Amino acid sequence: MTPPPVPEGAAGEAAFMAELRRLKAWSGLSYRELERAAATAGEVLPYSTAATMLGRDRLPRKALLVAFVVACGLDADDTRQWVAARRELAVGAPVVRVAVRPARRRGPRLRLAVVGVAAAFAVLIGAGAATLGTTTVEEERTAVSVRAQP
Repeated sequence: MTPPPVPEGAAGEAAFMAELRRLKAWSGLSYRELERAAATAGEVLPYSTAATMLGRDRLPRKALLVAFVVACGLDADDTRQWVAARRELAVGAPVVRVAVRPARRRGPRLRLAVVGVAAAFAVLIGAGAATLGTTTVEEERTAVSVRAQP
């Protein structure tokens, strides 16, 4: 049997991932078989995650790498080599800045809510004042008759 691919000499993330793809081919296992082999070894490696990982040229998380390498049938020493190579690439990799969207402005919505609450409050106050300041027809007649009497 040929020896498994080694991560040494991987000049970058893409080359490292190419070596991981070679490792999968070397193992001869399908993605479902890799999932079962990882579970047997006490690791978690969903087949869809493994397929997604190998379809990209970015470094996988350490735990995912360990689960994958173990599922492929490598021993502890080989696994340490892969983890060390990943760590070197991760540390030496340039920092990628991600554009961050500015936070949504809530000013217009907040302003609209405050105006709505103020308008509702004004209507309630106006209705209360109107109710307190009105007199009934009977009260009006009584007042007129009291004023009419000398």
